[in-house]
Amino acid sequence: MSNALAYEKKTVYEKAGKETVAEAYEYAKGYARFLDAAKTEREAVCEAISMAEAKGYRPYSFGMPMKAGDKFYYNNRDKNIYLFSIGTEDINEGIRITAAHIDSPRLDLKQVPLYEDAGMCYLKTHYYGGIRKYQWLATPLALHGVVIKEDGTAVKITVGEDESDPVLYITDLLPHLAGGDAEKSLSKAFSAEKLNILIGSKPLDGEDKDAVKAGVLRYLNDTYGIVEEDLLSAELSIVPAGKARDAGLDRSMICAYGHDDRVCAYPSITAMIDADEKKHTTMCILVDKEETGSDGVTGMQSALITDIITEIAKALGGNEATVRAHSKCLSSDVAATFDPNYADVFERRNSALIGCGVAMCKYTGSRGKSGTSDASAELVAWVRRCLNQAGVVWQTCELGKVDVGGGGTVAKYMANHNIDTIDIGVSVLSMHAPYELISKVDLYEAYRAFYAFYRF
Repeated sequence: MSNALAYEKKTVYEKAGKETVAEAYEYAKGYARFLDAAKTEREAVCEAISMAEAKGYRPYSFGMPMKAGDKFYYNNRDKNIYLFSIGTEDINEGIRITAAHIDSPRLDLKQVPLYEDAGMCYLKTHYYGGIRKYQWLATPLALHGVVIKEDGTAVKITVGEDESDPVLYITDLLPHLAGGDAEKSLSKAFSAEKLNILIGSKPLDGEDKDAVKAGVLRYLNDTYGIVEEDLLSAELSIVPAGKARDAGLDRSMICAYGHDDRVCAYPSITAMIDADEKKHTTMCILVDKEETGSDGVTGMQSALITDIITEIAKALGGNEATVRAHSKCLSSDVAATFDPNYADVFERRNSALIGCGVAMCKYTGSRGKSGTSDASAELVAWVRRCLNQAGVVWQTCELGKVDVGGGGTVAKYMANHNIDTIDIGVSVLSMHAPYELISKVDLYEAYRAFYAFYRF
């Protein structure tokens, strides 16, 4: 069959050439630094603000005037950020939007987390997002977050990332005593209430009861000036300790925590600020709570997106409904990379292959496309034209076999506002594991895709 007639996936290495591959490997260094600095949504927002301000973006408050050339960011409660740049064309032509999420599966501390048992002090946790519990046992962990004291003072805490820091740990049962677990399902063998973080075993001198816990509380007070009640108003998370690392003898991949979805957030924001688009009005949204349903004031279901579009339309003399109807959004979220070790759950023809570029997913959801916006054929064609004209290497995909796979993104929430939306992002191996794997060239093609989208 003629190559001009057939659709065939090819790798970036085959299609893009050595120069693009070299650029991809260089681009990945900045991404790795971002990952190390942004293991929580608060940290990601902080990094995004720093990147945006370096490119001339300034804080936005509702009611501020706008004109072509203005560049703003709106910081929503330090966990969700909107960047937007005002173009010269009529705002009624719409906005080019990318929307990625910056939360990742993890363990959050309960409000009353500290307790002592058998001479050891622990922290109780409540897992956040979809995890496989056994993967979090017997591995070095770090503590990230903020404690808000009664007077409103914010105390940032990070333990476990510096080489001189101690790490935290969840114990596992030795195989000599774990024979009974072999007969249990994973959900019963690994209980959520056993995901307790071991943080100390040294008793405080002079204490008769819960002396190890007392020692931990003394450390927290001496180091951070907090008392146990302050933990009631804290957001503290347990994440894997350590930095992003090159993976593979050829260094073609990156192994790290939080690829889902910072592997799409980073190229979204860097593409927008690098494109510095003058004609189109553009927007990059980095959102919280996707892993738990996009609810809440910092999630994609918040009314904030319509509030901001309304403000932009009003300031530029447009009609908010018209602006939404003419806007386009790339829901920048990850896809699942075909894994030959688990080929039975994938449908290979419609799976993302590693190294074959950014992955476009027309619909997500599960079973009979439940919970999906299902992008129109017209939008798919428009995106195809955009990417092909820019020379971006891309592929299409689904998340596993029908009635086996399934998952959701923020796409449907954007589409519910009458904004044409489609999912496009980087495919990931071992998604939702403490350490995930991505291809450097796929990451770079996502950047190139978002850059092309903003300027097309």
